[in-house]
Amino acid sequence: MGVPVLLYTSINSTKRRGSASSTTPEPPWTMDLVTILISVVVILFLANAFKNKKHENYKNFPPGPKPLPIIGNIHLMDIRKPHKTFMELAKVYGPVFSIQLGMSKSIILCGYDTLKDALVNHGELFAERPYTPLFSTTSKGNGIIFATGENWKVMRRFTLSTLRDYGMGKRTLEDKIVEETEHLVKKLRSYEGKPFSDVTSIYSAVTNIIVAILLNKRFDYKDPTILRLMGTVNENVRLLSSPWVMLYNCYPFLAKLLPGAHTKIFENVKEFYDFIKATFTEHKKELDVNDQRNLIDTFLAKQQEGKTESSQYYHNENLTTLVADLFGAGMETTSTTLRWAILLMMKYPDIQEKVQNEIERVIGSAQPQMEHRKQMPYTDAVIHEILRFGDIAPVGLPHSTPRDITFRGYFIPKGASIITVVHSALRDKDYFEKPEDFYPEHFLDSNGNFKKNEAFIPFSIGKRSCAGETLAKMEIFLFFTSLLQNFTFRPPAGAKLDLTPDLGATNCPKSHEICAVPRR
Repeated sequence: MGVPVLLYTSINSTKRRGSASSTTPEPPWTMDLVTILISVVVILFLANAFKNKKHENYKNFPPGPKPLPIIGNIHLMDIRKPHKTFMELAKVYGPVFSIQLGMSKSIILCGYDTLKDALVNHGELFAERPYTPLFSTTSKGNGIIFATGENWKVMRRFTLSTLRDYGMGKRTLEDKIVEETEHLVKKLRSYEGKPFSDVTSIYSAVTNIIVAILLNKRFDYKDPTILRLMGTVNENVRLLSSPWVMLYNCYPFLAKLLPGAHTKIFENVKEFYDFIKATFTEHKKELDVNDQRNLIDTFLAKQQEGKTESSQYYHNENLTTLVADLFGAGMETTSTTLRWAILLMMKYPDIQEKVQNEIERVIGSAQPQMEHRKQMPYTDAVIHEILRFGDIAPVGLPHSTPRDITFRGYFIPKGASIITVVHSALRDKDYFEKPEDFYPEHFLDSNGNFKKNEAFIPFSIGKRSCAGETLAKMEIFLFFTSLLQNFTFRPPAGAKLDLTPDLGATNCPKSHEICAVPRR
């Protein structure tokens, strides 16, 4: 009770002092605004104190830095690159610690051994998603990425089964990827070895693969529809690193009153969802359950089975969010990996030459196929190192537990947000000899044979690992080998290559010019 009384006394003292020195009364709206703002501060302060007291009562709650009132530990965070802050705090508090963002406590897991223990050894206990205001507002628990409970299990089973049916890991889809690599090679040849900075073609080529699975369609690289869809996804990826997003997740009731990046994110999501709804509405008109052409057809056919599951899970809201989830994930990860691949080949021309020599020896002028990969240990190692070094998703999507648990001696309450720092596994000194360097030998034995490294988890691990991992690996190998078979990538004369990632929700290369010099 002391804080409100003190604030009330202070306010009234200020009023009395003002009335003695001024004959002009303050506009009533000014005092209303002041009252509202002070009330918000008081509410936040009391809520913060209550939450802190609750966590203090937990025995063996993970340790962490002492939070400040209202803001918690936000002042310690590198908001644009939070994994850097987590890595530093892990040095002080260990691989399992807590941090307070606003008024909510999050539990951070660092290091491969810790991540494996949680996500694999105790996978069932860490398979839920916590309530996250921004994502809960956009997805409403639908789809696959932010879904929870039985809905998530049904959507994940459907997704994996349908991706396999439409060729994931099979020759039918491989042929589509090979065909798309030919379009991309043709596009890059049009630059005639001259500098260009257009990466839209790379995004379009990769997007056409997931579009083929979702819609059984291919877009021209200049088609305004695909350009707009990619634009909304790329813009949201960039905006998700904005401080406004952290503000929205920490204080959603306050952030809703203010403009900011979250507003644009919601607009983009609505536009994207509207496109998907219009698309599957058209598909319904042409649907033949005996001739299902793509994932949307398969989902719509499930709706018509008449089972309890059909109405409970196979509804339009789940379809809309699922397609959006798969589109965004299918486009972003692989496209960004290929951008890193080209940049790193320009940065390390000796490595590029070794890859090209292996391509010449194993494939020659034939079209690269997945069957070639086993005969190309060096190329395989380079691709793995591109994924490790590129570190595209340094912080995994948040997990939570369905009940109170004890993990590694620490108490974790039901529903708490658990953040897995994938970056800490990909840079784990216990598993990688030169974690900060681009070093393909991380995946080669002393005889030059490819060797696996269990800490290589760019797609995460466990029950929430990326459903499209197999598809992404196919795409990356086929696109990468086709590009290096046809081109030598060089920087423009005098250009300095910067390997520092650009700002965004994912680690992507900064914009730079490329010279794709034809080899044949």
